[in-house]
Amino acid sequence: MWRLSHVWPQVSNADMQLFVIRHAVAEDLAAGRDDASRDLTADGRRKLRRSVEGLRRLDVELARVLTSPWKRAAETARHLAPIARSPPVATSLLTQPPGAELLALIGERGESTAVVGHEPWLGELVAWLAFGATRHGEAIVIKKAGVVWLEGSATPGGMRVRASLPPKLLRAIG
Repeated sequence: MWRLSHVWPQVSNADMQLFVIRHAVAEDLAAGRDDASRDLTADGRRKLRRSVEGLRRLDVELARVLTSPWKRAAETARHLAPIARSPPVATSLLTQPPGAELLALIGERGESTAVVGHEPWLGELVAWLAFGATRHGEAIVIKKAGVVWLEGSATPGGMRVRASLPPKLLRAIG
C-alpha cells in the first residue's frame, strides 16, 4: 500500500506541512436558520470518518488543528482526533477571506497543521499561499471533506501544493 510516509523523508524538515480541509456535508440552510449553526448530516459524518481513516492510513499526523467556530467545521475538526495530537482550536479568522493575521496564526509554530473551514475562503487561502494571490481561489476545488496538502512557509506564494485529496479517494484508501 502507498503511504504518505513514503514521501515524508523527501519533505524538508524546515518546511511546515499544512492540510487545508473543507468541512464535511452539512444540512441545507433552512429559512430563518443561522448558517453558522448547521450540523453535519449523518451521511456527512459517516463519510468523514472514512476520509479520516484514509488520512490515518496515509500516516498523516497533525500537531495542531485550527477550525472555524461554525458548527459544521468544528464538528469536522473534532473528527480529526484520531490523527491529531491536540484538540482543535477555533478561530473566527476562518470565517472570512484570508488575511495576514490568519497566515501568522498558521505559521506561528511551523509544525504539521490542519485548517478546517469553508469555501470560498479555503480556496482563496490555498491560492494565496501557493500562488501569491487570492484571486485565483476559484481555480482551487476543495470538495466537502476534501484535503489540499501544502508544504513550505505560511507566506503569500511561500507554499507548494503537494497533493489534492478528494474525499472519494480518501474514503477508498480508508
